Amino acid sequence: MESRNNSTKSVALGGILLALSLVTIFLASMVPGAELTLYAISSFYVALLVLKTSAINGWIFYVASFLLALALVPNKLAVLPYGMFFGFYGIIKYYIEKLNNQALEIILKLVCFNIIWGLGLYFFKELLLGNINLPELSNIILIIGAQVMFLLYDYIYTLVIAYYQKRLSRL
Repeated sequence: MESRNNSTKSVALGGILLALSLVTIFLASMVPGAELTLYAISSFYVALLVLKTSAINGWIFYVASFLLALALVPNKLAVLPYGMFFGFYGIIKYYIEKLNNQALEIILKLVCFNIIWGLGLYFFKELLLGNINLPELSNIILIIGAQVMFLLYDYIYTLVIAYYQKRLSRL
């Protein structure tokens, strides 16, 4: 009986988080200037599900939320940041942090981020930059800035998860 009760709770939690995720992704596609903040918020839902259930449920949640967002959000390009990074980062972070080696974790997270960011720039450079030609020095500043912003995002992500575990996980 207890197993069925936990399963029901997991499904209900997944449904609620899925709805919140879709609303957040939709808002990211509609609210100019707040896109990155809303994508970052959308990434927390998968982490909460992983913490409450399992990484496998996190992957299922990510795929479901990405496919539903593609189906429901009118601006399909606005779903790409979620699908290419924010949607699964919480799961990747979970696996990497199981290593319990902070230096290695930071390196692996940066490698993961740079692979995704590099692929995004390679495949979507026209879409992201249009006809803008940046001088070489600007590229270096852009790369360094992206690393700093990612590490800040990861740190805030860690703080949010710690806050959840300390204050809200019993809910």
